[in-house]
Amino acid sequence: MKCEKSQKLFERALEIIPGGVNSPVRACRSVGTEPIFIAHAEGCLVFDEDGNSFIDYIGSWGPMILGHRHPAVIEAISSVLKRGTSFGAPTDLEIKLAEMIIDAVPSIEMVRMVNSGTEATMSAIRLARGFTGRDTIVKFDGCYHGHADALLVEAGSGVATLSIPGSPGVPKSFVAHTLSLPYNDIDCIKKVMGEQGDKIACIIVEPVAGNMGLVAPVDGFLETLRELSEKNGSILIFDEVMTGFRVAHGGAQSLYGISPHVTCLGKIIGGGLPVGAYGGKREIMEHIAPQGPVYQAGTLSGNPLAMSAGIATLTQLMEPGFYETLDEKADHLATGLEKAAENAGIDVMGARIGSMLGLFFNEKSVLNFDDAKASDLEMFSAFYNGMLQKGVYLAPSQFEALFLSAAHNREHIDATIKAAEEVMDGLKHS
Repeated sequence: MKCEKSQKLFERALEIIPGGVNSPVRACRSVGTEPIFIAHAEGCLVFDEDGNSFIDYIGSWGPMILGHRHPAVIEAISSVLKRGTSFGAPTDLEIKLAEMIIDAVPSIEMVRMVNSGTEATMSAIRLARGFTGRDTIVKFDGCYHGHADALLVEAGSGVATLSIPGSPGVPKSFVAHTLSLPYNDIDCIKKVMGEQGDKIACIIVEPVAGNMGLVAPVDGFLETLRELSEKNGSILIFDEVMTGFRVAHGGAQSLYGISPHVTCLGKIIGGGLPVGAYGGKREIMEHIAPQGPVYQAGTLSGNPLAMSAGIATLTQLMEPGFYETLDEKADHLATGLEKAAENAGIDVMGARIGSMLGLFFNEKSVLNFDDAKASDLEMFSAFYNGMLQKGVYLAPSQFEALFLSAAHNREHIDATIKAAEEVMDGLKHS
């Protein structure tokens, strides 16, 4: 596979962009290679600058649940372009998208649009602190909630991929009120809340962790978070930037039957355009300015292009059988990948929640960040590069999830499984 144009573009980028990329994981350092530069995409395929095509399981890191360039989304964006690109003023589109979100997610009674997942989580935490009058927050090791200062403590995603323990530039005082606990450890959160519950403003969690690979909550974990937050007057925040409208129409909270006080959204609700949102109970959300004293603002919040793409995407998700069909495809892929490893005699722990998949090169079940970090990263790197050579585009990190789209068909999935069988067999003999 030739990547000459990508290599030349990367060399240019290195001169003017830190690391040559605008988000760290894209540099592909953890898998010992250089990034491919994408020229265009269609359906479940991406095409690089050298003309190579790949079956895409990154999907812009989750938003492209319909596939790339879905006609309804393109038409919606094109229509709004005729009106303008940004007004810095209210439009009917933001009301429509807000109504669709509230209809789909019962725990959300009011919602505020922002421009990214990071904005959503940091704003939700500020709101929780303002509402409760408390300072301390609880998060969980390996859960990534964006790059806001207070949250870069034992974070997953790119922080884990690059083996960065936190980040220089974040004063200790900024994280002094952040407690990071082991994910899925019920006894630990009970102990902490028993000792400090009256000081905890909020508990923020990925209900399904997707930033240390894919790790599902153990039975009782989310229920315990809900019970303890209610008991101690703390705000339970579900970070569903990744899982919202991905694992189910109502998000992970609908799968597990847990109602958080505040939910953060992003990715899918913008149809591939920059977006974020946070919403929750009316009595909490009414503390946001201008209705309340907790300040948050944004020039491009509610941008009409993102709103139109989100509306078009969520409309498609309401088609009968959409999630059932996507679930069947994901199950077929997950089963095939695990079988390929088993036949090659390679230890792999697979995970799947809806159309999100994880694949750990690990002989033990992965329940938390320490388990994930114990995976064979060299084996993952070899697998990633082998699959790329065979035209399969995976996330270049053991600590990221895979995403299916409606555009993946049986042929694409079977081709992926066949590629995995060949690569796994090669790894066995290497």
